[in-house]
Amino acid sequence: MSGAHLTRKPTEEIKLFENSKERNRLEELSDLYAIIKATELLEAAYSRDCITASEYSDACSRTISQFKTTESALISRKSIVSTEAFMKEFQIDCPRAYERLVVAGVPATVLHGGGKDDRGNTVIVAETVQAFITAMDALRLGQRAVDEIQPLVKDVASSLVRVPNMPADFEGMQKMRLWLQKLHEMRAHDEIEDQESRQLLFDMESSYNAFHAFLKSG
Repeated sequence: MSGAHLTRKPTEEIKLFENSKERNRLEELSDLYAIIKATELLEAAYSRDCITASEYSDACSRTISQFKTTESALISRKSIVSTEAFMKEFQIDCPRAYERLVVAGVPATVLHGGGKDDRGNTVIVAETVQAFITAMDALRLGQRAVDEIQPLVKDVASSLVRVPNMPADFEGMQKMRLWLQKLHEMRAHDEIEDQESRQLLFDMESSYNAFHAFLKSG
């Protein structure tokens, strides 16, 4: 055996990024991944009655808001093409999260109801009427931006699902769901066209009239 000896090279640190720009990109990608995973768990917990409708709605609304901010930043910087492409590239199998974040854009309780509202029919009906009036007034005054209109449509939808004995196929609810999906596919600073505004106002008014007809039939 020779007197020569082997020297071990020090372990080299593996760098995931070369500069602060790359580091920020990786952090935002990690945030998006975490939001998707958290939403998948939240949806599963709600479907199994592990949390209340109120707890779910609050947590889901926060998560959707975080998702929109993170996704918008990543797309504007061209870090991703879309969330769908991101999930496909990294093989993220979270169907519940995809449905909630990408397709619906609102908590399940807004679209399908959930939990018991003990405040009485009069209060619930009054709030629903007020939600309709506020949304229609905003459209008549010329509001067009998505970040102004979407919360108003959401309020109408979430009010309708709380009305006792409201039919599942109520035409107003179906129209609000379609508009929520359409608005969710747009960016916050986008504006709907005049023709779209007129159609939304028409759908609001027809849904409002249908709601009144429903109340009278009861």
